[in-house]
Amino acid sequence: MPAWLNREYGPACDTSQESVPTPQPGRGEALLRIRATALNAADVRLMLGDPVLMRLMFGLRRPKRPIRGNDVAGTVVAVGDGVDSALIGSEVVAELDSGGLAPYAVTRVDRLVARPEALAPERAATVPIAGGSAVQALDAAGVGAGTRVLIIGASGGVGTFAVQLAALRGADVWATCGEPNRSLVESLGATRTFDYRTTDLSTLPGGFDAIVEIAGKRPLRQLMRLLTPDGTVAVVGGDGGRVLGPIPRMLQAMFLSLGSRRSIRMLAATAKRDVNEKLISLMAAGRIAPVIEQTYPWDAAPEALARVESGRTVGKVVVLGRE
Repeated sequence: MPAWLNREYGPACDTSQESVPTPQPGRGEALLRIRATALNAADVRLMLGDPVLMRLMFGLRRPKRPIRGNDVAGTVVAVGDGVDSALIGSEVVAELDSGGLAPYAVTRVDRLVARPEALAPERAATVPIAGGSAVQALDAAGVGAGTRVLIIGASGGVGTFAVQLAALRGADVWATCGEPNRSLVESLGATRTFDYRTTDLSTLPGGFDAIVEIAGKRPLRQLMRLLTPDGTVAVVGGDGGRVLGPIPRMLQAMFLSLGSRRSIRMLAATAKRDVNEKLISLMAAGRIAPVIEQTYPWDAAPEALARVESGRTVGKVVVLGRE
């Protein structure tokens, strides 16, 4: 089968199409025909091999798994041993280990979530990493009815879900984003928005029960000063050093939280099937909606990766499956 590959660590412009063996499902696995793949910042990190420390797990000199794309919607076309064959033909959503930018990919059956017929594949594919990260950040920060939360980086994939889900929980949502995206973020449920380029967070009134920082690098001490005495900062992703990545910031978060009622939670969101099921249900019911900046045809996958690599996406970027 053809697939889009990054044989070496490097930018999206180095992505090439090659012919690779079609994967076969093993025990407890299913083979999916990919209908849509939603790209994430994590795809770019793995593509670039950044930070260098990450290469200890994913390949020292080159990627062990060269096909990018983790979040997919697809059709089950074959199953391995120990899997009920009745699953074949099912429309599903899943978070893969990799491989979404190919016609077929294999994943464990216990990761599959049914996709309702009324929910288009390109919309459903946006859920696992972005939606799951938003849920886990809001949970870690204790966001619920009556809480006041500040979401920093609200116009990206995770942020657009976080704003909607926080508002759905009954929180008073304040958010930062670029000036052109303020009306969008307000339409998603934010009561107040601020242009991150011109707003000094230290001038905000403070007293936030929770802060969710997405892919940022604000001084952690500054964020803690904006909290109530028992507030929590939840940090999702973000840039770090070229070699160690977020580790120094994680250590600082631990130090600042020691002996304080305020806390900082550094998150490495993981796939949770029950969370994905709830999000798919909410989306199918029209209670939340993905913000999709652009949908690319399969042949334009390198352009889609380059768009995410730019760091300027609003909401999600999705690549349709190969026809």
